[in-house]
Amino acid sequence: MLDTHHHLWSYNTDEYGWIPEGTPLAQDQLLPELTSVTTEAGVSGTVAVQARQITAESDDLLKIADAGDLIQGVVGWVPLIDANVSTELERLAPHPKFTGVRHVLQDEPDEYFLRDDFHRGLALLPGLDLRYDLLLFQRQLPVAIQLVDRQPDLEIIVDHIAKPEAKNGQVENDWRRGMKELAKRDNIRGVKFSGLVTEFNDDPEYDPKTIEAYFNETLEIFGSERVMFGTDWPVCLLRSSYLNWADTVKKLVAPLSSDEQSAILSGNGTRAYHLDS
Repeated sequence: MLDTHHHLWSYNTDEYGWIPEGTPLAQDQLLPELTSVTTEAGVSGTVAVQARQITAESDDLLKIADAGDLIQGVVGWVPLIDANVSTELERLAPHPKFTGVRHVLQDEPDEYFLRDDFHRGLALLPGLDLRYDLLLFQRQLPVAIQLVDRQPDLEIIVDHIAKPEAKNGQVENDWRRGMKELAKRDNIRGVKFSGLVTEFNDDPEYDPKTIEAYFNETLEIFGSERVMFGTDWPVCLLRSSYLNWADTVKKLVAPLSSDEQSAILSGNGTRAYHLDS
């Protein structure tokens, strides 16, 4: 299994003010902790994704990744709106584990998705064999589609199935409509089935039947060749253990063919992030 989405951090309140105090997130979550949970769950490779929007984040993640073979790829952060961002990208791109870039668009106004300077930075990524992780909420799907259409040469991977407004027992029509439209774009190379357990905002617990409904809907929309497994660890610890989420996804894919299972659990992520090149 390849976990296509997790984070790492040395916890402090200044850089991680969004983390609730007294939770499992409010402590160091680094390579030893990652190794422990992945070993227990039978996960043999991962992709580490940025959690801080500072230039040191990419270097810090790459340094950790270089300490072993578990972390196969790093999705870092660079100031894409900076006029000189090409210098930073050209410095990072040669690293064999630097596979992509992400900006926390979910926290930005809709106008940010279409900023010319932001798109100037995005347009540099294909030439450096880098991908872009698209992090958004369901309500941002319309403007996200505009972003995707402005970058037809950019390989894009959708994080956390676009964070639907999960409610027990139903799949949101606005989410379904937006995802179907997004799926028409050939440069959407993958969508991560991850992060869903923390999107049940109105409920103290998540509903397994709703999780299954979103999985089946995502599979129908994007096909087994674009859906990929991710955990969003350690954020998932707010609602689920690493092992429990990994087992949940394994049960969801169990009715599929062995080839489809392999694609979702490892192959799609490996291909989308060019980890075998």
